[in-house]
Amino acid sequence: MKIRNADPKDIPDILALYNHAVRETTAAWTTREETLEERTSWFESRQLEGLPVLVAETEAGSVAGFASYGSFRAKEGYRLTAEHTVYVDPKVQRQGVGRTLLKQLISTATANGYHVLVGVVDGDNAASIGLHHALGFEVTGHLPQIGTKFGRWLDLVFLTKVLDEKAPAPER
Repeated sequence: MKIRNADPKDIPDILALYNHAVRETTAAWTTREETLEERTSWFESRQLEGLPVLVAETEAGSVAGFASYGSFRAKEGYRLTAEHTVYVDPKVQRQGVGRTLLKQLISTATANGYHVLVGVVDGDNAASIGLHHALGFEVTGHLPQIGTKFGRWLDLVFLTKVLDEKAPAPER
């Protein structure tokens, strides 16, 4: 498996992974699947902003997962904090794809001067919470019954990782 920057030919595979999560999981708290045009626009806006979109590619050349990060919040005080997302093909979950993607996002965010990465996870997603813990994230927030999907209330868990504990805060 190799991790690389996504390119436009990967968008249909990225869309398929995302829409699967919309239909089948609580990883995306929506029931509305995206169109190819919407996902293409998302991809192009990430590129224009200089934000990473990574894919995990199998030896056969298929996309096994994707990952990205973007703004945590719009105000400039949050500019050094990014919220990340990782989606993995269900056929290869628990085989290290998510871990490899998230490790690369951590490296990329650190190299790009971010100070904190935030993961926002369904409170029942023990696998994702465990993965985050294994890579040094801490649970820093738990919002009970804040969302709903599939006829049940969902808890939201925030996991954060400070990328450089010694970095001084910018003056502005």
